[in-house]
Amino acid sequence: MSQDEVYRQLAKRLDETPNGFPSTESGVELRLLAKIFEPQEAELASAMRLAFEPASAIAERAAVETGAARRLLKTMVRKGQIRVNKGEGKLVFALMPFVVGFYEEQLPRIDAEFAQLFEEYFEEALSTEMADTRPAIHRVVPVEESIALEVEVHPYERATALVEGAKAWGVRECICRIQQRLVGKGCERLVSSCLSFAPIPGFFDGNAETKAISKEEALSLLREAVEAGLVHTTGNYQDGVSYICNCCSCCCGVLRSIARHPTPNTVVRSDFRAVVDADECISCVDCIARCQFSALSLADGAVCIVDETRCIGCGLCTTVCPTDAITLQRRSDVAELPPSDRGAWMAERARERGLAVSGD
Repeated sequence: MSQDEVYRQLAKRLDETPNGFPSTESGVELRLLAKIFEPQEAELASAMRLAFEPASAIAERAAVETGAARRLLKTMVRKGQIRVNKGEGKLVFALMPFVVGFYEEQLPRIDAEFAQLFEEYFEEALSTEMADTRPAIHRVVPVEESIALEVEVHPYERATALVEGAKAWGVRECICRIQQRLVGKGCERLVSSCLSFAPIPGFFDGNAETKAISKEEALSLLREAVEAGLVHTTGNYQDGVSYICNCCSCCCGVLRSIARHPTPNTVVRSDFRAVVDADECISCVDCIARCQFSALSLADGAVCIVDETRCIGCGLCTTVCPTDAITLQRRSDVAELPPSDRGAWMAERARERGLAVSGD
């Protein structure tokens, strides 16, 4: 099999995952995969499933010797290409999607060439995939202080509840912001802004990419992110969430995609919307400058108005209003809650994309 065929095979396998990996006319996605995987790694990854399994099962499908497969799989784990776990007396391995998945794990290896390849792929195919396929990869977590006091808030909608419910916390640099800087774009906002958490104490101890921090530091990071004008987003399901991305529409792939969309709130959002008290609004336009999705403007009467098709319910606008004229209220058009967990999200996403619903 030629190298080109090896990477085409892996690209096809990745596009069979619920997250997707759309093809392009230019073939830039193949060059991107070649930057991440050696040919033998790509060939082995093509034989893998999303469910954890021992090296012997993967080796059999790939038609390679088990010992050789196990050694290569361990190398791939170290390179952030696949997942690993402890099975019954042995290690078990699983394929990772591209986004959210092994792309984010390439933080130690990203360089200018890698960043440019990703940018070309994003512009040609990935941005459309992120904006047009349901359920969305991410959901917005609103700034808690922005929500009206009388509104009931579910635990999965509260960033502090996600942090408080964990037993280990970590922070890592934002690969989105680094990628954009490497291609000469982006912004100068906070770089160490990606928050991770886990149910196991000490989970991030010794992790080279994710610095272990305390719960108090994690909560402080949430506040710092809001002050910097960063939007909280996380996996689009209720239970089992393990991270909060704090990013912006000039760097984050997801937020960049929806900022371009004619109706961002149909793609990625919280279940809240900004509401303006006309009697309290003083037309200072601070909120308009704060909004990254062009959802706010001044009406003829010089009162701020909200374009509900563009408001994603992040709540950042409320944090700069000097008269507290803006609050978040629960949307009336919420048809259903996010999927219960990652497995339910994957099943729903697979059905939407016409894929078999399984652990493959």
